[in-house]
Amino acid sequence: MSLVGYNFGEILKSSRAFKRLTEAQLAEGICTEEDIIQFEKEEKYPTIDQLYKMALKLDVELNHFFDIASTNTYNYAIAVTDLIKKYKRERDYAAIDEITKKEQDNPLFKHTSFKQFLIWHQGICTYYLEEDREKSIGLLNEALSMTHQEPEKMTEREIEILTSMAIIEKDSGNLDKAVELFFKALNQLSELPQVQDSSSWLRILYGLAQALSKLERYEESLIYCSKGIDTCIYEENMYLFGELYYQTGMNCIKLGKLDKGKEYLEKAVAIFKLQRNEKFASLVTTEMEKLLKYC
Repeated sequence: MSLVGYNFGEILKSSRAFKRLTEAQLAEGICTEEDIIQFEKEEKYPTIDQLYKMALKLDVELNHFFDIASTNTYNYAIAVTDLIKKYKRERDYAAIDEITKKEQDNPLFKHTSFKQFLIWHQGICTYYLEEDREKSIGLLNEALSMTHQEPEKMTEREIEILTSMAIIEKDSGNLDKAVELFFKALNQLSELPQVQDSSSWLRILYGLAQALSKLERYEESLIYCSKGIDTCIYEENMYLFGELYYQTGMNCIKLGKLDKGKEYLEKAVAIFKLQRNEKFASLVTTEMEKLLKYC
């Protein structure tokens, strides 16, 4: 998402002046006062997350910054999907739910690709916010059927939706079904001539490893943890890197390999700290102390 060429600085400054906010007042809880000054001079540009928070504080729609400046509103839809992806990585399902409900009647999201994206993420939110597995899977199937018909091969987007189904089945405790769907997703992804986003591999490998661990198939789980770690390193992608080390460590401990397990858990903590994810670092440290205490 780029704001270059949108006269963004002028729009931001006029919107701030209209709301009678100082640079410091607009910046509070979002960025620094100096950042706002630089945004208005277009010496640099905000992230999509910062832009979304500024729109809320200025009491304008996110597309305000796009529609005034350009007729190319397609960029707005791209910005919204980028924001949803960011919140999904952060597991902020309430924020995703708010955005999908807000945009579902937007004409821009009537296009099949964008509409499918919204329904897909509505399905995810339905499970994690309402704990309604049946409704969630129904929405995911609806999203998938918009573009896919069996027995055709799946696109990368369709495989991602299938992976979401597998993750929800795993989190619901339907572990055998989850493993079946993860393997289907893995096989479908392997048949693509090129995978655009290496995170697609990582979501499948990590989810599959988790499901196998819950089924007490620890040796098998280790295979997919290892594949995931290798993929992170090869693709230079840190997504789920710490989680994969954590899962490996847990598997090792369950198999009685305490020293090796501790080593992997300590690496997981180090990775989370490097990623400034103190919450996960603390959780793994607590879990490690608890497990090793009773082993």
